[in-house]
Amino acid sequence: MTNEDWRLESYDFDLPPELIAQHPASRRDASRLLRLSQTDGKFSHHQFPEILDLLPQNCCLVLNNTRVLPARLLGHRAGGGEIEALLVTEEFPGTWSALVRKAGRIKPGERLQFFEGKLFARALERNEEGHWLLEFVEAERLSENLEQFGLPPLPPYIKRKKPKEEQILQDRERYQTCYASVPGAIAAPTAGLHFTPEVLNAIQNRGIRIFELTLHVGLGTFTGVEDPDLRKHHMHSEHFQISEEVLQELLEMKKQGNPVIAVGTTVVRVLESLAQEGFQRFSGWTDIFIYPPYEFQMVDGLLTNFHLPKSTLLMLVSSFSGRTPLLQAYSEAIKQRYRFFSYGDCMLLL
Repeated sequence: MTNEDWRLESYDFDLPPELIAQHPASRRDASRLLRLSQTDGKFSHHQFPEILDLLPQNCCLVLNNTRVLPARLLGHRAGGGEIEALLVTEEFPGTWSALVRKAGRIKPGERLQFFEGKLFARALERNEEGHWLLEFVEAERLSENLEQFGLPPLPPYIKRKKPKEEQILQDRERYQTCYASVPGAIAAPTAGLHFTPEVLNAIQNRGIRIFELTLHVGLGTFTGVEDPDLRKHHMHSEHFQISEEVLQELLEMKKQGNPVIAVGTTVVRVLESLAQEGFQRFSGWTDIFIYPPYEFQMVDGLLTNFHLPKSTLLMLVSSFSGRTPLLQAYSEAIKQRYRFFSYGDCMLLL
């Protein structure tokens, strides 16, 4: 291996545990923003509302409008043993692939109950990934029941042992972008968590256009890279959709030389997947893995949160500014006590 950018160890850094944000900021737009220049590697410190002045006048923003499902279910086996299920993929109407904790003794056909008997499912079988296929009773009401009883599927680094109702309600609201509209994700596109309707309106009032697409963030976003050679890593697949009208308008923006700014790595994955395929489809699955060196065809800038060491997200972001400048910016963020990960602060790479 001759390129340091291909080595997993090249993306490691030391993060003090206390900088992992356990709760959102007091307001969505109360987060901090570190601006990193792609041309000279210089950075500057800002409050998030200042993004209004940092965005180029002729640019556009692209948002991911996926909506996080309340897909975390607390329950019991027929014999009373506690279990916890995270719904991953709806394989058939009312039948989900689920990651089930404390599932060691579950048997095919066993009836499971969640939220003190408010929701029931039958365990059908275990698949190759070790996930259980759960068939829910009253499948036609499952979405309604999830909205009423389900818990937000927070990342594993956000600790909630026995959250009170007030905490659950806060997470339901704040682990969701203010523009989320298409249900299907089991993790939030966290770069968008900083926006408020007021900030978005102010951006549009500057003449900056805002577009939306959908990528449903899946369980794989938390899957680490195991092979020391990045070229051997197989990326997880996630489902996306973009309207033909939005895609044509974005292509026109590019043709006119107007910068396309992605809000989050999920938007980058959709737009760059489409570019690699010659813009031949408007929906489907993508397993694109972006790491340095990479030549972007659609995306010119990125708003993103601070990511985990050795993560595919960190590798993608390194492709914008270069790995060394990005890790230097991360070092500065740690020095300045920025908050990391989903509920943390953000970066703007331009």
